[in-house]
Amino acid sequence: QVQLVESGGGLVQTGGSLRLSCAASGRIFSINDMGWYRQAPGKQREFVAGISSGGITNYTDSVKGRFTISRDNAKNTVYLQMNSLNSEDTAVYYCNADIRRAWARATKDYWGQGTQVTVSS
Repeated sequence: QVQLVESGGGLVQTGGSLRLSCAASGRIFSINDMGWYRQAPGKQREFVAGISSGGITNYTDSVKGRFTISRDNAKNTVYLQMNSLNSEDTAVYYCNADIRRAWARATKDYWGQGTQVTVSS
């Protein structure tokens, strides 16, 4: 079994910061792309940021310059540093990873359970 476990969400005031973490565990052979998505109430889930196994990053326009994605390959963990938060960032944040399990021939997409981020004015 492979699991993604997120942590670090919470309540923060406008302009504040939060750091999300997502650790992958289980019989993992390798992890390719990792990323963060979010879903606000009444809206579809949207891409926030992604990072390749080699460290190449990309972001949705609304978070560029405010959010930073990083990963620690030795710990199978991806992070999302979120600065200058505003009310539009309020959402459930989901971790995503493309993982090849031990002895598997192909990769599979895995999702975390989600962590709530609430930005108050």
